[in-house]
Amino acid sequence: MHILFAKAGIKPCFCDIMLDMDEKTVKMEDLGYDNFFESNRAKLELDNFAVARVISETKGAYKIKNTNGEYLAKITGKMRFNAKSKEDYPAVGDWVAITELDNDQAVIQAIFPRKSIIKRKFGDKNKIGEKSDIQIIAANIDVAFIVESVGRDYSLNRLERYLAIAKDGGIEPAVILNKIDLISQEELELKLAEIKERLGDVEIIPTSAANDEGLDKLKNYIKKGKTYCFLGSSGVGKSSIINKLLEKDSIKTGDISEYSDRGRHITTKREMYFLASGGIVIDNPGVREVGMTDTREGIDSLFGEIIVLANECKFIDCTHTHEPGCAVLAAVKSGALDVEKYENYISLKKEAEHHEASKMEKRQKGKQFGKFVKKMKKELKGVGFKDF
Repeated sequence: MHILFAKAGIKPCFCDIMLDMDEKTVKMEDLGYDNFFESNRAKLELDNFAVARVISETKGAYKIKNTNGEYLAKITGKMRFNAKSKEDYPAVGDWVAITELDNDQAVIQAIFPRKSIIKRKFGDKNKIGEKSDIQIIAANIDVAFIVESVGRDYSLNRLERYLAIAKDGGIEPAVILNKIDLISQEELELKLAEIKERLGDVEIIPTSAANDEGLDKLKNYIKKGKTYCFLGSSGVGKSSIINKLLEKDSIKTGDISEYSDRGRHITTKREMYFLASGGIVIDNPGVREVGMTDTREGIDSLFGEIIVLANECKFIDCTHTHEPGCAVLAAVKSGALDVEKYENYISLKKEAEHHEASKMEKRQKGKQFGKFVKKMKKELKGVGFKDF
């Protein structure tokens, strides 16, 4: 490895930091770094630290990468102490300030502000013994590839759900309709038509990892230095597609059950890969459903047709479920608005509102506990516990 700049004494522009790897010159911008992150580095006064990107995470241990190579890293005790939620921990795709140690080890000192984020709710606090929580799927993503197969698990509702999450995170969504070798051209055209009718002008790329159909179009869609996250259920073919893009079997894949037409859950962690073309892709474990967080903006953006109709409702606070004079319900009854689209909209809105109510409840409990602590301190000081 040939370093063009010494670690100490010289402070080059981020775009000039580079190394030779496999006879290829790699720059920080090839890892996704740009002026957004560089400007925040200056604002946060992190100039004295090296910069790296999180490329995988396993049980609190992180693999990070910069132009000097890859490191195994952990966060500082201070970061752990100050973290109020999982969103305060590094996620795959994050840019972080680090201290480089010996033996390819490093310590993460800070997380740069995120340009975009994909997150989901998992668990259900309404179930006994189970709590809901927020999980960061990936950060600083340019495009979210929502992968759906044409098999029996095919679901327009799930596509809409993922699209709402992507849009809310400030990420451009695109749909990959995979395993098209399993259906006829006529069936494919029908599916493409219903996706376009339901989702509008979102980019759709039909593919088959089995016979490479559509992969050239996908490769041309992926641009150098941009980051792409693959989302979808187990068995839809995310890892198989990424292996094709990498032109090697870097990711273990599983067979599909003939009975359920569902793949086994092989990918167990989020991991970033770098394509020879310069694109950056992230593979994710498959999940059956993604719970909605505070994604109201994403939902409103996705269901623009319903938002326009809502402006004609008789009541400003119309829930579009039972009120008289509801323009949305009238459109459903007349057939002007697709019933399934309407039902999915109501379902996603309820989930988002439930999450928001849960957040408010937690904040209220936190305030009450804070008042209780202050009261106890005051009472204990009154009986002689001055150092409490």
